[in-house]
Amino acid sequence: MITPGVTVLPTGVTAIADGSFAHVWDNVSVDPNFGVTAPIYLDEVTSRGTRVGTIAVPDATTGSKRGQAGMTSSFSSKSELALNLSTNGSAVTFMGYAVAPNTIDASNANTPGVLDPTNPDAQSVYRTIAQLGADGQFRFTLTNAYSGDNGRAAILNNATGQYYTAGNSNNGTGTSVSGLISGTGAQLVTASRAPEQEQQPGAPTPVGGFSVTELPGVTKADKLGKDTNFAAVAEYDNVLYYTKGSGSNGVDTVYFVDTTGTACPSGVGTPAAHAPLPTAADTYDAQTGQPADDMCILAGFPTGLAKAIKTPDTGAVSNAADFGALWFADSSTLYVADAGSGDATYSDGSYTTAAAQSLAGIQKWSLVDGSWTYDYTLNTGLDLGVPYTVRGLPTGTNAITGTPWTPAVDGIRNFTGQVNRDGTVTLYGVTTSIGGVSDPGANPNKLVSVTDSISATTEPSREHYTTLETANAGDVLRGVSFAPHATW
Repeated sequence: MITPGVTVLPTGVTAIADGSFAHVWDNVSVDPNFGVTAPIYLDEVTSRGTRVGTIAVPDATTGSKRGQAGMTSSFSSKSELALNLSTNGSAVTFMGYAVAPNTIDASNANTPGVLDPTNPDAQSVYRTIAQLGADGQFRFTLTNAYSGDNGRAAILNNATGQYYTAGNSNNGTGTSVSGLISGTGAQLVTASRAPEQEQQPGAPTPVGGFSVTELPGVTKADKLGKDTNFAAVAEYDNVLYYTKGSGSNGVDTVYFVDTTGTACPSGVGTPAAHAPLPTAADTYDAQTGQPADDMCILAGFPTGLAKAIKTPDTGAVSNAADFGALWFADSSTLYVADAGSGDATYSDGSYTTAAAQSLAGIQKWSLVDGSWTYDYTLNTGLDLGVPYTVRGLPTGTNAITGTPWTPAVDGIRNFTGQVNRDGTVTLYGVTTSIGGVSDPGANPNKLVSVTDSISATTEPSREHYTTLETANAGDVLRGVSFAPHATW
């Protein structure tokens, strides 16, 4: 229970709003770390959006009955709960926290093994990787990675029993704790078979690193660990790919892990043919925690520093700034999500900045002569910046944000796809939203789909999104994946 004017939040400030939706998020105005953990539910739906079942992820309450601590997610964190199939498709994986529902400020807490004295949120919470197999059984693995921030995505390598994860760390003011740097970005985590209560995870182990100083003409390094503030991870043809799409440090773009050490001597390149997936942790400096620079920007994708972008997600593709999930239709066709800028400027019945975005949605890229070329962005029918009504939300304007309570689509964060027999792909995406809720990630959002011609390099005129589900007030949608299938 939160009592305005009485409850002291974990960062030491006093709450200004109670725990009711949606005003609870007004506490963000006094506590930038404010968040509340919530149970996770996996909805089973058809390709047309019809719900056929729901699986509740065990949490500290329900999971204890089976000897599991389970996991929860930070409700308002739109960067969490990407869903990814394992390398052989037999399991789906995602990340959260080893705490009970209704825990306040867990998402910015330290991890038990990486304690940052400068973090204003001094709690200690393990990050958790969940694995759901085709047999319906959950497994959970704890990690000390992402201290001070969140784990966002995970993929299981079935051949090795290891997870490749993406996320961010460091909610403090310094970089003197080496685990903050070695424990951010791209991580390699060995799956545990022990119950959560018996697990004792060690130090974080990076699977790759990147510094802007790899790029020609860049001599000044950014803040340690923030070059690899990764949003998503994907595996295709034995290559590990990551995206970065937030923060003022580094480059917002698409990366890959170069296991050969020869694919990109100047920080940009394409994966070497027949290169293996990484199976061992990257080396890193024991004092600073900085991993070796063995990640590269995928040739053709933006290379400009994030801090130089003035009109994010609008105009030239070099302004693409909010990358999310990525998915390969084939070896020369890549789709990449753009979540939108998060700018909730409102005027004359529209969120004007969101409505003007040309790059938010799902971007299509084609490999041409060894470099990736931007084709177009699929956003027709998303109605970017157009408010829509959600029953149960307050009406009028939120006095804290100055914006209407009605949300609007800002872009797409997570998505997956399938190749169809007729030479098209169908993409299923989860939108990001802007609106009146003080923490934008708590605004209701949508599950949408669109079909695209693989061979097209200019957007076909009749392609547009269809809404499959709209979240209710008090609910949010996060990841989307096809269901795991049995391999036995």
